[in-house]
Amino acid sequence: MENFISWLGQSSLAQAIQISGWMFPTIESVHVVAISLVVGVIAIMDLRLLGITSNARAVTAVSRDTLPWVWVAFVIAVITGMLMFVSNAETYYNNRAFLIKMVLIVLAGINMLVFELITFRSVALWDRDVSLPAPAKIAAALSLSLWVGVVVFGRLIGFTLDFFSAGDASRYLTTLP
Repeated sequence: MENFISWLGQSSLAQAIQISGWMFPTIESVHVVAISLVVGVIAIMDLRLLGITSNARAVTAVSRDTLPWVWVAFVIAVITGMLMFVSNAETYYNNRAFLIKMVLIVLAGINMLVFELITFRSVALWDRDVSLPAPAKIAAALSLSLWVGVVVFGRLIGFTLDFFSAGDASRYLTTLP
């Protein structure tokens, strides 16, 4: 895997992004907007499931109105995220904040999949209720928590490239007085 990561980081695409004065900032800006849309729109659905907002609307209506936006924004976030990763693959690969962010995204995906395959199947029974079943609320609370974690650790990546890189934290801690 490390050979692939090293090759990726040395690729012509990586070098083009590294040398350009505008590519990385543009990619990063689009990534931030896309992630903001993903998290914001997911929050609308999660807050409905928690019974906090949009209680006059059916869960299926909120879902129908929000999910297309989530998927479009998520695809854009993945593409821009991959481009940012390529631009400095070895550094990102060894960054714990980045790795935690990736784990949180996978967990959010698993949470969504479980919700869709199990809980949402019975939506006809509780679609218009203000107070929804516990599994729906748990999925929503977990979703919000995971996506907030994605944002937090995503934000930490740029500020922790040294501290959170593999081995750096232990070297730092051993140099404290």
